[in-house]
Amino acid sequence: MISQERPERGSDRPHNNLLRRLSEPDFALIAPHLSADESASDALLYHPGDDVDTVHFPCGASLASYLVANEDGRDVETILVGREGAVGGIVSLGYLPAYTRITVKFGGPFVHLPIGNLNAAKMTSVSLRNVFARYADCLLAQVFQSTACNAIHSIEQRTAKWIISAMERTEGDNIVPLTHEQLSTLLGVGRSYASRVMQTFKAEGIVETRRGSIIVRNPEGLRLRACQCNESVKNHFEEVLRGVYPSETTPGS
Repeated sequence: MISQERPERGSDRPHNNLLRRLSEPDFALIAPHLSADESASDALLYHPGDDVDTVHFPCGASLASYLVANEDGRDVETILVGREGAVGGIVSLGYLPAYTRITVKFGGPFVHLPIGNLNAAKMTSVSLRNVFARYADCLLAQVFQSTACNAIHSIEQRTAKWIISAMERTEGDNIVPLTHEQLSTLLGVGRSYASRVMQTFKAEGIVETRRGSIIVRNPEGLRLRACQCNESVKNHFEEVLRGVYPSETTPGS
């Protein structure tokens, strides 16, 4: 049985909750193989068909996103991954081609780990393997929830949900570096639809917009406009990997 304590250990570790969730012995297995850099917004991590040879851990307020191409040439974003997790080869062994395009949504610090080193560590430690398997379960839950959300919830509800999801991963002042174009990609709609929803939220005093960012003036009002999909994902994270998902109740997470 894996421990369900919060990831408070390792303040000197990268600012990624999944890495901070690991025990000291498990982190020691992978620490020598971690490399860090600053990744720019829109940087490509994987293209469909690429060999997934590296696990990428967003740190701090950095975000990565999974995009699925459609026949009309548009990309639709399915989920966001921030400091609660990682992208690329979480549970796989051996060659694995990427299915989606994975990009950096919000630029910032990332930590990278070669798949071979992660697999070797998993072979050594059952507990490390368990943590990553549990995270993969949480990642799958996000995909399931996103599919249901796109099918049944309104554009307004989904807009509020995506802004909240991004806001919880930023680090203060409720400023979300999200453009209307990026928001429309998250929603899978044209930019004009996203802009109309944002105009409604602005008129209600919920948000303001600046060039390249959204300022949330009324977080509670935004939550009232959102569906419960983000909360459902957070609740699942709490059941499976307590304290890993960023929220206002886990400061510094």
